[in-house]
Amino acid sequence: MSEHSAYQVLETLKAGNKRYMANLASTENLTIPPPTLVRKQKPRAIILGCSDARVPVELIFDQGLGDLFVIRVAGNVVAPSQIGSVEFAAEKFDTRLVVVLGHSHCGAVTACIEALINPEQYYSPNLQSIVDRIRPSVLNLHEIATASGDDVDMDELIDRSIRANVGMSVSQLKHGSRILEDMVGAGDLLIVGAEYDVATGQVHFFED
Repeated sequence: MSEHSAYQVLETLKAGNKRYMANLASTENLTIPPPTLVRKQKPRAIILGCSDARVPVELIFDQGLGDLFVIRVAGNVVAPSQIGSVEFAAEKFDTRLVVVLGHSHCGAVTACIEALINPEQYYSPNLQSIVDRIRPSVLNLHEIATASGDDVDMDELIDRSIRANVGMSVSQLKHGSRILEDMVGAGDLLIVGAEYDVATGQVHFFED
């Protein structure tokens, strides 16, 4: 699959999200077709998204069983297991599009900001490990927001931090694996970021 076809898949996801939004706006009941039996998977895209229950990945892109290889973790952070999962799908299934999907009102990003504001805030060691992975993308934004000494607009800071966290995860996938880096460099893999608005159902893609 070429980079060109990766862009075609990207357009398919955009079209699917438009159908999903139309269904949300419809007064008719949203119907979900029954899945067909899939004996061999051939996912068209890899989605690294957040675990948030308000972000049902297949639904928001109007995709069926076997269409997406979905990796979900709080804060859509990148750790070795997530990188390995992306490598697995890209190599084994020849999937050529990766979307890092963040979302509005992300609890994991909010927890990271709260930890910066209140260093005494306690999280379990496992949750702290997620916060620590988000921290680098949020730290500079927090420092800029607090430098003037004025009151911080928390909603704006969270929104900007969510997008920055997506961008950091995209960069980590592009540069944290020799396999993925080589595929991107050869034009065999496209990695993009996106943000899902839980209020409207719209996915906004961050394309270079």
